[in-house]
Amino acid sequence: MLSYYFQGLTLGAALILPLGPQNAFVMNQGIRRQYHIMTAALCTLSDVLLICAGIFGGSALLMQSPWLMALVTWGGVVFLLWYGFGALKTAFGSNIELATAEALRQGRWRIVAMMLAVTWLNPHVYLDTFVVLGSLGGQLDAEPKRWFALGTMSASFLWFFSLALLAAWLAPRLRTAQAQRVINTLVGLVMWFIALQLAREGVRHMQGLFS
Repeated sequence: MLSYYFQGLTLGAALILPLGPQNAFVMNQGIRRQYHIMTAALCTLSDVLLICAGIFGGSALLMQSPWLMALVTWGGVVFLLWYGFGALKTAFGSNIELATAEALRQGRWRIVAMMLAVTWLNPHVYLDTFVVLGSLGGQLDAEPKRWFALGTMSASFLWFFSLALLAAWLAPRLRTAQAQRVINTLVGLVMWFIALQLAREGVRHMQGLFS
């Protein structure tokens, strides 16, 4: 059964490693050393719930509801555009030190709300967990399916906590004004790029609904 575990671990790592809203948010919280362990834990918990839903049958709900998928997609587009705008505004602001200080004063519940948004309003998360993992893991028998799911969950756990701790360790170097400009510019451009991809997918999806 370990072969199914490592299959899930490998596939989970391949899906989670590219820079996206979740990774960018966890990295930023690690650099700020602000509730970064909590953020990593909540991202992991969200992934566990989504992975279980995808592999153990929840993917059918999303796939059979095109309007729900459209709602998630366009909600994600709006959120990613807003998130990217905030990152670029910080990067090109005249006083990035002040913007960084204001970010450090964010309360715990605001961070929790942001974390939930970057996870649950990101349609790519549903495509990864429901479509990719659900289609592969859902075909396995009961015991291999559990090992496969455990492997993908392990990938999320290892990645998010490693990212948060590594970013916190490198915080003295990454919290400088120059580094913050580079990081926020990169994050903003990536968020807008993902939003553009989602918008194209959303347009095609809507054309399919009305055709």
